[in-house]
Amino acid sequence: MAEVPDELIKLERCAEEERAQLAGLDGEEYEAQLRRWRAAAEAVQAAVTAFATATGTSRFEVEKSVKEAFRHAHEDPAVE
Repeated sequence: MAEVPDELIKLERCAEEERAQLAGLDGEEYEAQLRRWRAAAEAVQAAVTAFATATGTSRFEVEKSVKEAFRHAHEDPAVE
């Protein structure tokens, strides 16, 4: 697959950062952070779908490429 736009990688990074912030939370704090993570993850999915549709590429391939590009460029934010 061709290179994915930086914007998709940025969205993936935001979603992963929101996910990482779930660590150690409970109760209302956890629920609020979970909502933020879900919103960020939904934004990634919507952008991936839009890009795949616009380019005629498999959505699966776009998502795979975004995740690979993100992981190659960044450490897992949940691991310190």
